Amino acid sequence: MGEEQAPSGPRHVSVLADAAVAWLVRRRDGRYVDATLGDGGHAERICRALEPGGMLLGIDRDPAAHEVARKRLRPWGDRLIQRQAAFGRLGELLDGIGWQEVSGVLFDLGVSSSQLDVPERGFSYRFSAPLDMRMGPDATFSARDVVNDWPEEDLVRVLREYGEEPAARAIARDICRARAAGAIERTDELARIIGRRGRGRPEKTLARVYQAIRIVVNREFEELEGGLAGALAHLEPGGRIVVIAYHSLEDRIVKRWMQEEARGCICPPDFPICRCGHHPRLRLLTKHVITPGPEEVAANPRARSARMRVAERLSEPLGPEVAGPAGDPA
Repeated sequence: MGEEQAPSGPRHVSVLADAAVAWLVRRRDGRYVDATLGDGGHAERICRALEPGGMLLGIDRDPAAHEVARKRLRPWGDRLIQRQAAFGRLGELLDGIGWQEVSGVLFDLGVSSSQLDVPERGFSYRFSAPLDMRMGPDATFSARDVVNDWPEEDLVRVLREYGEEPAARAIARDICRARAAGAIERTDELARIIGRRGRGRPEKTLARVYQAIRIVVNREFEELEGGLAGALAHLEPGGRIVVIAYHSLEDRIVKRWMQEEARGCICPPDFPICRCGHHPRLRLLTKHVITPGPEEVAANPRARSARMRVAERLSEPLGPEVAGPAGDPA
């Protein structure tokens, strides 16, 4: 992730954009989904790759992103449908526009630069702003609610599960002590409370804590699981799912899900015969993750942590996972 200066202000720079679209678009007259529309960087490349008859559904829960994308994608209006919603509703949205099958779905996970670098959105510890972190109006609570209202044990769980924070219990205790004297309202207030637990690397601790709170506010893992299921249910044979993740937790969810859908029997190993009846529905096209090259990372340091995985819908059950066909993008 990253930013570039434009007349309208900071613009999110799409990570692995060329590689993602090369893997995604196999039929130029197909129907595709950009499940994380953002500022429209990936969507613009997809639209350019399509021929007449090809269509793109762009989904984002952030109304501000839709406005930016709408202007950017105006030349491709005849190929584009936009919907404001969390991508966990992907299956419902596709049914709503009458798309029973699609040729590919792209997920570019996490928070965008356009959200991170706008102080009033409350995503970053680098600014003084109201604690918010909601990606869209569909979120039912904010970061302020989590920090001030959730019991200490729930805070510990959130920081451990979603931030992998070693000092989760101590930080949760510090938050509870601080809020007893008055509500914690701003991002820099929370940062000061957490900073003392940084063990010489306070920015790492702050990043983990803010990530954990953001994930739970936006139900990011639940939305991811729902989005992947909706994508698979609507993929045509040969259609592809492309996922770009930015931290180990979300990448682990994607990896395990793709591996499970690429397997046959998923019964416990001690079962003498298969009882699950599970057949593989995907094949993995990327045996190892695809990462940005040094030139992209140098131009956009936020791309450093990106990991891309690709899988393809099977037309009929096959055996174990196999590599992508000859001629696929490297």
